[in-house]
Amino acid sequence: MQPLAERLRPRTLDEYIGQKHLVGEGAVLRRMIESGNISSFILWGPPGVGKTTLAQIIANKLDTPFYTLSAVTSGVKEVRDVIDKAKSNRFFSTASPILFIDEIHRFSKSQQDSLLGAVERGIVTLIGATTENPSFEVIRPLLSRCQVYVLESLGKDDLLELLQRAITTDEELKQRDIRLAETDAMLRYSGGDARKLLNILQLMVESESSQTVTITDEAVARRLQQNPLAYDKDGEMHYDIISAFIKSIRGSDPDAALYWMARMIEGGEDPQFIARRLVISASEDIGLANPNALLLANAAFDTVMKIGWPEARIALAEACVYLATSPKSNSAYCGINDALQLVKETGNQPVPLHLRNAPTKLMSELGYSDGYKYPHDYPGNFTPQQYLPDSLKDKRLWHAQHTPSEEKLYQRMLQLWGERYK
Repeated sequence: MQPLAERLRPRTLDEYIGQKHLVGEGAVLRRMIESGNISSFILWGPPGVGKTTLAQIIANKLDTPFYTLSAVTSGVKEVRDVIDKAKSNRFFSTASPILFIDEIHRFSKSQQDSLLGAVERGIVTLIGATTENPSFEVIRPLLSRCQVYVLESLGKDDLLELLQRAITTDEELKQRDIRLAETDAMLRYSGGDARKLLNILQLMVESESSQTVTITDEAVARRLQQNPLAYDKDGEMHYDIISAFIKSIRGSDPDAALYWMARMIEGGEDPQFIARRLVISASEDIGLANPNALLLANAAFDTVMKIGWPEARIALAEACVYLATSPKSNSAYCGINDALQLVKETGNQPVPLHLRNAPTKLMSELGYSDGYKYPHDYPGNFTPQQYLPDSLKDKRLWHAQHTPSEEKLYQRMLQLWGERYK
């Protein structure tokens, strides 16, 4: 018998739950699918949110050859074989065959290179699915030819809708009297993953011998603790553990940070995933309090790329401890967030004339660059002048947090700009 998650896999967009921003009425992917004009794109999102299902719906909807490869089991040879088939099935008046690659982030650079020519020439339309940030995992030439659509973890309402659909439409479940007395534990353990939610429901139903099945939070917790593999414990804890890891670094606890990193290593986590989080932590949480942290995190990332497991654990541990024990500042993080919000609120403010280039005579006559003071012509390579738009000239966006390293930067700004930084 098929697993419940497979039995309930949607076949049409109307059966599809969640991702309304992509497949709701008038949304971009729905319009693309309904028109039949598919361009290459990559679906990026956590497990169990409908990436593969969406690709299968497209396959069912369109009257064009549809090929599927898994990056886990396919190599360059398999890619080239599919491209050759696509060439032979391509007619002048028909749309390009579609190639769906699941877990495209697992493809090596050479495997992705083997796709590039076919995508460029329109031999195939590529649909990729990935749980990892495509900007890290997909080569730039291929990424530039694909739109990236972000899928979100399913919300509470989506998951409850899925549970109701399961117990009311599945032929096997309809034979039982299933009562959802409590659902918080099921939703919490699923982590927004539809497949996990249905696996948990199937486990709860199959573990009861009586015709009536009453599901409570306590029963779910007890059953999952007895059968941890039934809900894919490693996958379930993935986001919780990385959260604990980052928060331990932010909280300056190297022991806890090493512990959570060890949990990820033992759980088979991709070392690049850990290294990327260290780079993010160095820039977001340590920042100007210790700029060397970002250099070390990047060096650790490079080391991981060069040597892999098991030796990469040492470089990761070094960076982990260094980041956890470093002073912390998020002033740059807060500054760019405030700047982005300011741009959204104030729109496209004109650049002051004295900051504009004047490459033509007309621009010079219009006052472009007129009055600009070249800082290197002044003592200390600095002279006060306005750099922000006129309407924002007194706005402050960076606020120092006065760690020892950052205090030096603040004192320099105070010396240069005076009252503006008091």
